[in-house]
Amino acid sequence: MVTEDEKKIVILRLESMPYNMKLAVGDSGPFSREELIELVRKNDEIGEIVAKAHMNQLRSYKNIAEVAACER
Repeated sequence: MVTEDEKKIVILRLESMPYNMKLAVGDSGPFSREELIELVRKNDEIGEIVAKAHMNQLRSYKNIAEVAACER
């Protein structure tokens, strides 16, 4: 489950997407930026998938940065 803080982070990321961009999630979609934001806010099944995907991406960036820092 995605926490409220994580949802806020994901919503900020979605708000930074171009206004006219659409995304498909699995067999569902395409969804507009506003639709995705609303689905994340509602904790809808698709919103949960989107939020988890964004958080996984952010965690992978963190892990890459930690590895790079250790290699110095």
